[in-house]
Amino acid sequence: MNSTFSTSRRIARWFALLALFTAGAARAAEPSLVKMATIAPKGSIYHRALQDIGEAYRRTSGTQARAIVYADSIQGTEADTVRRMRVGQLDASMLTVVGLSEIDPSVAALQYMPMMFRSWEELDHVREKLRPELEAKLAAKGFVVLIWGEGGWVQFFTKERILHPEEFKRSRIFAWSGDIQQSSVMKSQGYHPVALPLADILPALETGMVDVVPVAPLWAMIGQFDRITRHMVRINWVPIVGATVIRKQTFDALNPAARDAVMGASQKATAELRAHRAVQDEESIRAMEARGLTVQALTPEAERAWRAVAELAWPQVRGTMVPAETFDRVQTILAEYRSARK
Repeated sequence: MNSTFSTSRRIARWFALLALFTAGAARAAEPSLVKMATIAPKGSIYHRALQDIGEAYRRTSGTQARAIVYADSIQGTEADTVRRMRVGQLDASMLTVVGLSEIDPSVAALQYMPMMFRSWEELDHVREKLRPELEAKLAAKGFVVLIWGEGGWVQFFTKERILHPEEFKRSRIFAWSGDIQQSSVMKSQGYHPVALPLADILPALETGMVDVVPVAPLWAMIGQFDRITRHMVRINWVPIVGATVIRKQTFDALNPAARDAVMGASQKATAELRAHRAVQDEESIRAMEARGLTVQALTPEAERAWRAVAELAWPQVRGTMVPAETFDRVQTILAEYRSARK
């Protein structure tokens, strides 16, 4: 009996030591430095959102905890930051659909379908329908979504006063670096894309490498593209959609209080970005008009021509830039939404 009791005590001590070792290992795995990246400019609302998340992590993770936010594309293109996250050089990144598609192409349905969405309300409705599925797919690839956000509607900034889609075929048009499929679709329709990182747009405009920049007004204003592209075609081509993602390995290693704080800061940032989205396009356009920008509204004829170009691109987008099943689901969700509103 004594032998049995001694054996039980040894087993109990062994489990206690194992528990202490395991707890110590878990604490050691918790990161002391979280590194985040964004192509957004330093000081912008997007940069500040990441800073707030970093501060929430630091505040709840001990005196040694630090967070660094790399803005202004310092860590490279969005594809570069995704690669850096995969190998553990970065922990989180604020990405547009361009970068998110490097993780899972289904997210492209929120942005890569020209003139599919007619309002923020339509985009919000579709995203909420797809969000559980999209977040599950990103999680399966090792990433947790912290923030869903938008960067405005893409308008066309041009050096010359041009309006109709046929006129754009003589121009050199900026396209996102690394987005080979987008360039392929543009070329198939007779346009001339020039693939560049966002940080290279202004030098490209100055040297004549590009003449047209499809970009959201806030980005045009911050980048001062309007000082060279003096005209803007108001078209609402596609919404700029994105998300901030963190490596699941990093997120899981945070202590529970830090995880709660990071998610709380992310929810607050989501609300702030949503409120900002409602006014940022108009404020940016007015500021650029004060600097001499001329805004051209689409005539009914021009709108029909652009919509024909967009719809001609949909079959090429479906199954290449956007998975066919997801593309079809977006169209179905939108049709039901518009029918219900009628």
